[in-house]
Amino acid sequence: MKIKAVFFDFGGVIQRTEFQAPRQKLAQRFGMEYEDMDNIVFNSPTARQATVGEVPVEKHWEAVAKRLKVSKGQMAVVENEFFAGDVIDHAIVEYLRALHPRYKTGLISNAWSDMREYLVRQKLDDAFDTLTISAEVGVAKPEAKIYQLALEQAQVEAEAAVFVDDVPANIEACEAVGMKGILFRDPLKAMNELRTLLEG
Repeated sequence: MKIKAVFFDFGGVIQRTEFQAPRQKLAQRFGMEYEDMDNIVFNSPTARQATVGEVPVEKHWEAVAKRLKVSKGQMAVVENEFFAGDVIDHAIVEYLRALHPRYKTGLISNAWSDMREYLVRQKLDDAFDTLTISAEVGVAKPEAKIYQLALEQAQVEAEAAVFVDDVPANIEACEAVGMKGILFRDPLKAMNELRTLLEG
């Protein structure tokens, strides 16, 4: 079946932590390892709750502030420093824009309740026809339901869709529902793979 829709993950694909130094410095300031700081932000109980919309993102950052023993005001600075090494890959964004109107484009992201607002603020939302954000739909990858919801939103069959993600389990899950999957490791390699698939 001909591909009609292209879906992308956000964190680790469109936006990647290209510079570890800011997060490393932050971890050192709190007497931690880089991984510890990462886990507090991304793998804590409130992070997991925020990912499926059980708590708003503000509640999660309050829990992070409590864990780091910093005030609410200081937490905003910590948050900015934590993400200071993250870079948006504008080449991918431009490629997605160029796919219109021949293909539908969508985002499938395990993200918190502020994701949509962030995309609008960064002027990235126009690259996508549909946004399937875990905090909004109450289910996260690799659950089959999030892919099914994305396909419903885009009004395409699974066999007519391809998904690009950097987590092997998420690719396996999308393929299990019938989509084609591209594991993102290197931007050029992944984009070439996608082009080949679309041209084929």
